Amino acid sequence: MTADVTAPGFPEEEVRRRARTGAAAAFPPAEEYGRVLFGAGRPGEAAADDALDALRIVPPLFLPQRLAKLIDLGREPDYRDVELATAIGGFSSTLPVYVSATGSTRAAGGDLGLALSRQAGALGIPMVIGENVVPVNGYGRLGEAADRTLLGRLRAYAEDLPDGLGGVAVQQSTEDADAEVWNLVHSDPAALPLLESGRLAFELKVGQGAKPGLGGMTVLDAEAAAALGDRFGLDPLFGDGRVLRAATPGTFTAEILRQQIRLMRNNYPRVRIWVKLYPGRDVAEAARVAHEAGADAVVVDGAEGGTGWAPGVFLPHVGLPLAECLRRLADAPPPSLLVSGRIWEGARAVKSLALGARAVGLGRAALLAVAEDRESGLHRFAECLALELRMLISALGKYSPEALERADVWSPGNF
Repeated sequence: MTADVTAPGFPEEEVRRRARTGAAAAFPPAEEYGRVLFGAGRPGEAAADDALDALRIVPPLFLPQRLAKLIDLGREPDYRDVELATAIGGFSSTLPVYVSATGSTRAAGGDLGLALSRQAGALGIPMVIGENVVPVNGYGRLGEAADRTLLGRLRAYAEDLPDGLGGVAVQQSTEDADAEVWNLVHSDPAALPLLESGRLAFELKVGQGAKPGLGGMTVLDAEAAAALGDRFGLDPLFGDGRVLRAATPGTFTAEILRQQIRLMRNNYPRVRIWVKLYPGRDVAEAARVAHEAGADAVVVDGAEGGTGWAPGVFLPHVGLPLAECLRRLADAPPPSLLVSGRIWEGARAVKSLALGARAVGLGRAALLAVAEDRESGLHRFAECLALELRMLISALGKYSPEALERADVWSPGNF
């Protein structure tokens, strides 16, 4: 096991097992076949205190869509006939999955960030490059360490990207705007193939799931902090020379958000527009404003999301859980709603898709998979996830993620 990245409270070993063994990890160990009797309640199952995990996926007995598929194929269909390719925020993707932003945190830096980018590109799934990478690590044109820069991640993603698939969403927050991140990317020859093929997006970051209402945060040594003091708030609260680097969250009203999106549309007409929202109590109104203003994708982080540094008091106490975000968005979900928050296996993904999401984001799961194997960890993890998605969607008598609907999940309460 690679020990350089850990995720307390997250099913880390299950994710790493998937990164090691691939699709076989969708089942119990094969050596237990014929000896162990499996049933509900086995270790590692969903936590009952999470409303999304507590939902059940409920296949019907009568399956008209399976009959239609049978007639189309001329044989009985099975899970291998489920087509997972889908459109995500204006991009074509091999799976209803994207890689969430990991930002400028140390955990996502170095060879781990580059390996994540390379594997995501080779898989043909979209990837978000997170906020504050340029203000903290540089863009990559001036001799900065390539493994930590935005340009380094962009190039790594594009190396093995299949034609017509995937895409990169470059995130910008307040400090990124000061650094003119979008202008740098838009004018960079390295980004031109993505731009010309319609596979470049700019993501306006309103907030994130791990710390709603706060900006990005990292811990820096005194030397690194001194170089950033004019761009970020610095708080020497650790008492050992290290400081907390805090970005500002930005200020939004409905009209400010609306005008920001319109300005993006005007300034970057060939770029897809994504808007990332934190799990605020008015998330449905904010999603509506973003969609009506012309966003190609509305991204919602549940309170369970996050890969970066956050105050401990925020994680269990601040922000709406992903299930509640989906409930509040249920009446009028944006056509391209992307969600994240503790996504690591097929059931949680299928429930999110059935409740209105177009795709789900991998954050900690993606980083852990790549930490386990920098060459193929995310590939194997995705193989396992794809198998679970196919089996679950097929069990519902359906053959694409878009066919999922609210009736496919059930709760003992009034969800």
